[in-house]
Amino acid sequence: MARLKVTDISTALSAIESNQRVFVQGGAATPNALLTELVNQRTRLRNVELVHLHTMGKAAYSDPQFQDHFRVLNLFVGQNLRARMDSPNIDYLPCFLSEIPSLFRSGTLPLDVALIHVSPPDRHGYCSLGVSVDIVQAAVQSARLVIAQVNPNMPRVHGDGFVHVSKIDFAVEVTADLPEEKPASPSPAEEKIGELVGSLVENGSTIQVGIGAVPNAALSHLKDRRHLGIHTETWSDGVLALLESGAVDNSEKKILRGKTVSSFIVGSRRIYEYANDNPSIVQLDIGFVNNPEIIAANQKVIAINSAVELDLTGQVCADSIGSRIISGVGGQMDFIRGATLSPGGKAIIALTSRTTKGIPRIVSNLRLGAGVVTTRAHVHYVITEYGIANLWGKPLRERAKALIAIAHPDDRDELEKHCHSLERKRE
Repeated sequence: MARLKVTDISTALSAIESNQRVFVQGGAATPNALLTELVNQRTRLRNVELVHLHTMGKAAYSDPQFQDHFRVLNLFVGQNLRARMDSPNIDYLPCFLSEIPSLFRSGTLPLDVALIHVSPPDRHGYCSLGVSVDIVQAAVQSARLVIAQVNPNMPRVHGDGFVHVSKIDFAVEVTADLPEEKPASPSPAEEKIGELVGSLVENGSTIQVGIGAVPNAALSHLKDRRHLGIHTETWSDGVLALLESGAVDNSEKKILRGKTVSSFIVGSRRIYEYANDNPSIVQLDIGFVNNPEIIAANQKVIAINSAVELDLTGQVCADSIGSRIISGVGGQMDFIRGATLSPGGKAIIALTSRTTKGIPRIVSNLRLGAGVVTTRAHVHYVITEYGIANLWGKPLRERAKALIAIAHPDDRDELEKHCHSLERKRE
């Protein structure tokens, strides 16, 4: 039987050469020990491009003083890189999350090396990608060289995340806790939004939900529901509470009935322990999980997503503040389209009416340079702490009125003036 090719970390990382493109596994599976050693070897390297979704950790490779050594291509921007997106060596590639694996497999974005983080091999020689499968399996299959951080604290998770030891060129043994993201306590406004979102969820619905205070608030209002299912790109502690209470049993899903389906998990240690070798939890390739046709095959899909700002026609900016990129296209459109095509499905954009700094989020026009992640033709439900607006089937004038009604009360006069000025121009 093939065995892991275990070596010291310096030898493993010395296999990376200048001018190569290196994929880095992200989320709670970020291989930070490998990245630290890569930075330590920077003096021998030039123009190494690191490609990844959001990572967790310091991301020292993005420091300005290392720009001759490393470039970064973000497929989704995490908190650790948001302040550095104006750096000349850091860029962003907009792409639907569901399509990223095909970038690798087709050779459109060829990979030289993949840095991954896995569990120790089982008795059959298979390691697990654990809490982050998403685009990683496609990277492992496409890269010419695979370097793995092997960690006994990485859960063995069922699904598409198994990598045979024969596919790993260098293995470095590391014992480290996975990074945790503790649930944020919702503000009163976020709690109200959660309550309103919950009011739209029926028994037997299949839920897609992200990570954060609003999703957790929404999930907290679903404990009295029955036979809920989970088919989502990611989940956290709010879903765990529903699994433990019995509200989620996945019994009425059409796709992978009985299974909690996702592509990556970020949360507390309790979640990682719950997912470990749990046959009811499957982590699958994001090309499958986020495929709108697969999503739509489930019934009563509830897609809960957020936004940076939203204009009065219904255009959703979710990845930037003006022209400054702060996240990514991600899977919002994948699930909004899938939910609207699902029998009885509902696509929801949930956002507070203002930011914590008092900046309006329902606006007359998006900021200059803002990207439209979800078009006005795709938006159905919009929820703030002031109510629910259903834009489906509404012309521009009606949807503007519906959105003004759920904007912050102090913003409504200005929004109405904008609408009146447009009316005068049309006359």
